[in-house]
Amino acid sequence: MPAYTDSSRQSRIELTVTDFGPISQAEVELRPLTVLVGPSNTGKSYLAMLIYALHRLWNVEAAGSIYFRRTFRIFRPGDFQDVAEDVIEATFSFAKQIFDSSRKQALADKIEIPRPLAKILRRSYEQHGIYLREEICRCFGIEDTTTLIRQGSRTSSDIAVYLRNSWQKIPISHQLNIGRHGEKFTTSIPDNVRLPIDIDWQSRGAKMFQNIMEAQSARSNQQQKELRDLYTFEIFESLTSIVHPLIVGPLTNNAFYLPADRTGVMHAHNVVVSALIGSAAMAGVRPAARTPMLSGVLADFLEELIELGRRPNRRRTSRRGPGDGIEKSILRGAIGVEKSDAVGYPHFTYKPEGWKDSLSLANASSMVSELAPIILYLRHVVGTGDMLIIEEPESHLHPAMQVQLMREIARLVRAGIRVVVTTHSEWVLEELANIVGRSGLPKPNTETSLNDAVLPARDVGVWLFDPKERPKGSVVREIPLAESGLYPTGFDDVAVALHNDW
Repeated sequence: MPAYTDSSRQSRIELTVTDFGPISQAEVELRPLTVLVGPSNTGKSYLAMLIYALHRLWNVEAAGSIYFRRTFRIFRPGDFQDVAEDVIEATFSFAKQIFDSSRKQALADKIEIPRPLAKILRRSYEQHGIYLREEICRCFGIEDTTTLIRQGSRTSSDIAVYLRNSWQKIPISHQLNIGRHGEKFTTSIPDNVRLPIDIDWQSRGAKMFQNIMEAQSARSNQQQKELRDLYTFEIFESLTSIVHPLIVGPLTNNAFYLPADRTGVMHAHNVVVSALIGSAAMAGVRPAARTPMLSGVLADFLEELIELGRRPNRRRTSRRGPGDGIEKSILRGAIGVEKSDAVGYPHFTYKPEGWKDSLSLANASSMVSELAPIILYLRHVVGTGDMLIIEEPESHLHPAMQVQLMREIARLVRAGIRVVVTTHSEWVLEELANIVGRSGLPKPNTETSLNDAVLPARDVGVWLFDPKERPKGSVVREIPLAESGLYPTGFDDVAVALHNDW
């Protein structure tokens, strides 16, 4: 397992939402483990899907789902036809500063983005940011964003993302206003912003940047100018890939969404896909039937299930995979994927410990079906730095298994996977309190199964969705760990009421 990273040294993402769905007001910091708790119909899934949409907008690796195929590129070649010479000069000077520092393997701690480049970045992010409207519509399965404006609000919905760093007083911000007559997206990149440049030289943009700068550095001044004119778009594009993670923070990484109704989809995905294939085969032969619209999160989940049969098993390359703990400590068996020879379509199985043959997942318990997608995603899809969003992980689990699952989730976070959880379970919250509480204890001299199920309070955020009557909607606030050692979620009130009734 990789060394655990202290999140206090990383960028912090704060998300502010106003009048969005059932949410009246929310201010949430996305931490390595973010837990959304509260009564039903208060907006937990709304906020979780919004987080997913933000990742989908700015992710630089995935090309998007088959339902929304688009890569992140804020620049197009035609964007540079009217760029002034001084802007190009400042940009290439900035690129040379990064390149020279990286060649000496002594990259400056923080490099200031030139004002002309910052101005172009602001403009380009704003032009690209309107795609957030399309991504939100896709994720929610709607056609009009005005349906997301909170009932009772006469104005609009506002979504703001703030990237805060200890070295920058003014945060970088991105804001979307959803009005009844249209949307407006704005980006604020402060002048004189200084960012720590940490280049992944294996990325496509970094390789392009390195090739251009090496070609230019070996030429005369006149040849350098000719190359600069030739590669203006390419150098802007490659520089953006280097700077982009510093402008949107962890939101540049992949995100994967496990919806609350994943068990039903796991059981019914064969039927759904067969129907889609059958409809496609008969296209043009019979009148088109109106197909119910899938939400983007369900469509993406269904697509990932289809692709699992073709994805490599990451467990083969390591002694222990991130999902193995769930199989061993909770399922007492193994989840498998068998590919059909005819069409390559995956069939999911469960093999209990000590059994010779596997069961079809459809014949396994609801607990197995509930946890199978988590295990499969961790084994085939989710990597370090990615975001995994799990709705109601406690579904169909005995309280003891809920406790164990939270310990496994803590281990995932320690392995570098960011997790968002929505929950209604007091067992989940009580074990989470223990996970945080253990971080304050002296390190034990002996190895126990709980040694690595520990997270510091700064890496855990619990956010309560509190419904209000005026204005009607939920107010989302953080609930810190109380002196009692528990998170005050209101679950105790239910228990007290039941006891008084008895």
